[in-house]
Amino acid sequence: MDDLVAAGISVAAGLLAAFLLRMLLKWLGKHADRTKWTGDDVIVAALRTVVPWGATVGGAAVGAAALPLTKGVQHTVNQILTVLMIFVVTVAAARLIAGLVRTVTQSRSGVAGSATIFVNITRVLVLAIGFLVVLQTLGISIAPMLTALGVGGLAVALALQDTLANLFAGIHILASKTVQPGDYIRLASGEEGYVEDINWRQTTVRALSNNLIVIPNGELAKTNMTNFMRPEQELTILVQAGVAYDSDLDQVERVTCEVVTEVMTQIEGALPEHEPLVRFHTFGDSRIGFTVILGVGEFSDQYRIKHEFIKRLHKRYRAEGIRIPAPARTVAIQGGSVAIPQQRGAAIEIEPGEVSSTRLD
Repeated sequence: MDDLVAAGISVAAGLLAAFLLRMLLKWLGKHADRTKWTGDDVIVAALRTVVPWGATVGGAAVGAAALPLTKGVQHTVNQILTVLMIFVVTVAAARLIAGLVRTVTQSRSGVAGSATIFVNITRVLVLAIGFLVVLQTLGISIAPMLTALGVGGLAVALALQDTLANLFAGIHILASKTVQPGDYIRLASGEEGYVEDINWRQTTVRALSNNLIVIPNGELAKTNMTNFMRPEQELTILVQAGVAYDSDLDQVERVTCEVVTEVMTQIEGALPEHEPLVRFHTFGDSRIGFTVILGVGEFSDQYRIKHEFIKRLHKRYRAEGIRIPAPARTVAIQGGSVAIPQQRGAAIEIEPGEVSSTRLD
């Protein structure tokens, strides 16, 4: 009876210690939430898993030692408690190390962002080491298993060539910093969007339409690709325009630059420090063409900035009397007749020898 009481007290003490430690770690977790570094949250979360279980297993071990058990039963109980503790420590260590890896990669834009490939590899390695320790604790030799794994690994590698190719391609992409989660990319095949994640097999890209595009890492590593976020996120965009031949080009340049400055300073996503640039380049059929260069903070901002720029430029040109002509073509007919379709489905009949002009919008 005294042994049972002592064992019960030990188990109860272990449970009480586990409860008190859990409450203490919960209090520490609230303080960790207030800090900027997310690593302390990961550490406290891992301790909340392993410390209460450690106190419980410790109390059970002391209680088992207090009981008059045979040597064989005592050994079995100790092995069970040891394996349970190793399992809990392994799971907590896997969560801790994976969480710290995720924290480091998310805090550095030049590393791996939100990529889960490193997190998954780290978690699998820790769990594998814990499994081998459990086998060693149970007295099972792991040397033959490692040999069998080495031989079988070759067969598995041959059977999973595509999977392993995607795995190493993903590691190469992240290590070379060619593409990182958050980058806006465009493939030679036409797919484009923001990189959401790079895992062990595929890269997930979110298009501007909010649809997900899944690309195998091996295909991404082989294809031609444009990364609009590197070497820097800011970029310039070109807007083509044209004015009539009778326009004052100095006035056109001045008015256009004023509109550019207005858009750059007032529209979200534009670059206020961007210098307005207008470059005339073409004597067209009905207009003098020029290019306007705008600065944007990142790729998706260009659509809003183009929208506002064209609206404001058109309104300002109308106020200044600057004309933007519609395209025109002059067609000469020597014999026969031809029909030139108009905008609303009508046609212009041109008689033999007649010269006529029409606008093709």
